[in-house]
Amino acid sequence: MGKKKQQQQASDDTYGQTAGAIGGLAIAFGVLAAIKDKLGLSWPATVLLTAGTLVALGYAAWKLKATVRRLRAGEGSVSVALRQEAPGEEGQEVQEAEDVPAHGELTAALTTAGAIGRDQIIRQDEATVTDLQTGSLYEFLMPKGRTYEDVEKRLGNVAGMFGVTRLHLKLERSRDNERRVNLLVLNEPPFTHTFAAPNRQDIKAFAGVPFGHDVTGQLAGVPTFDKASLLVAGMTQMGKTTLVNGLITCLLIAYGEFEMYLLDGKFCGLTRFEKIATRYESSDEPAVFEEMVDELNDRSDHRYGKLKAAIRNRKSAPQFRPVIFIVDEAADFFAHDESKEGKKQARRIAEKTRSLVAKSLESGISTVLLTQRPALNAIPVMVRDQFLYRMCLYVASEGTAKVALGDTYFDTVAPINPALLDSKIKGQGVLFAHGASTLLRGFNFSDEFVWHVVDETHTRQQNTLVAAPESPLGQAISLMRKAGVDFMRTPDLAPLLGITETDPVEMGKRLSLLLGVQADRTAKGRGYKLADLLAAARSAS
Repeated sequence: MGKKKQQQQASDDTYGQTAGAIGGLAIAFGVLAAIKDKLGLSWPATVLLTAGTLVALGYAAWKLKATVRRLRAGEGSVSVALRQEAPGEEGQEVQEAEDVPAHGELTAALTTAGAIGRDQIIRQDEATVTDLQTGSLYEFLMPKGRTYEDVEKRLGNVAGMFGVTRLHLKLERSRDNERRVNLLVLNEPPFTHTFAAPNRQDIKAFAGVPFGHDVTGQLAGVPTFDKASLLVAGMTQMGKTTLVNGLITCLLIAYGEFEMYLLDGKFCGLTRFEKIATRYESSDEPAVFEEMVDELNDRSDHRYGKLKAAIRNRKSAPQFRPVIFIVDEAADFFAHDESKEGKKQARRIAEKTRSLVAKSLESGISTVLLTQRPALNAIPVMVRDQFLYRMCLYVASEGTAKVALGDTYFDTVAPINPALLDSKIKGQGVLFAHGASTLLRGFNFSDEFVWHVVDETHTRQQNTLVAAPESPLGQAISLMRKAGVDFMRTPDLAPLLGITETDPVEMGKRLSLLLGVQADRTAKGRGYKLADLLAAARSAS
């Protein structure tokens, strides 16, 4: 029954539509006949005239509607809708429209760069431009719905809109508003003019450890070396050694008491700091590097043992003196001669170094590696991946920069390509730390300034040794100093420290246990070097 009713209803609808169509045609025919009689035209002319008139009327109606819509949207003058809640009526919004002039330069630059939408502006009353000695500082608010990060992600495009390179820009975010942007556009390429090296007060006042000047001449660096290591790479003669000498000098001034292990692969690059180092070696032999890494791994294990004991006994964690291991020309120590034994040694050194960099941070031991060969395998990937801080000086290609800064560096926010640096300006590089990139140039301190800092540190170290309670190690140091010697044989030193054993083997064991230092075998016989005893005294922890 339902189906028959539906069929009947469909038939009625068809009948009604047909009747309506016939009626419409009759009316249209009557209207056309009336127009024909009134104007005296032929039937074809009457039809064409009527159709043209209807089309023209339709176009006029569409044009009027579009004009009204544009006027309502404020096209032709910028209209900003200000929304605010009416007091006492939660959720009710009141809209007011006002004409606001746009900052033409910023609006055009950011729109084309894609930092803001084409229907958005930088308001004239929310932007200021200050001319500085180094460039122009633009301070402005991003439109609602946009933030500082929209500019940061497109800095390269923004630089192009200002007619400069990415290296000419320095971007800072506000502490009070995510929409506020401070953008410095340099007049000249960075570091065209040198900046004076900082003094002690400047270094001490910096919140952390400064590495160098940024493009405006302000100090730039990292907040701390605690639980962090640094990899520095760049082509030869780009200023790495000068950079690290400046870094060590700043550490001595700003970082407080710490120990240094120095491995000078250039033989004389780190010599200035030899007398204040816990251990200093000048060598390019992988075996020397491996020995120092073993020593530091042992110290790390010893410190972790103390940490575990403190936790088990519910005591406060012990405070260890920071240790910084600095290696110049580190790539040489991972190389091998293609022999089976050489490859085995290289793999062993790489694994030990990875362990040192990755596992020793909690025990207060940090590593700084410098290399002038930032090739793909110069520093093994397993080692490179462990560095929290990375710095790359001038290199020849983007691919080489990835070796130093990380394979995904150019996918980070606002990267700086080290291959675009001016190779004639030594010591400048890209510091990548805590997810942010900073272009800086290392300090070039005078030799006199560095020597003075080293001498001051050495005096402080000696005073610490004098003030410490006299121990067998301290007694041995005092005895050798009074005797004016830098080496003393075991049979000569043991009786002076109260060891009465006559058997040479037993005497050596007791003396080694008393001092906590292993004896050395030299051309003069088996005994102790003053330098080794001093290093042991400084490193006791």
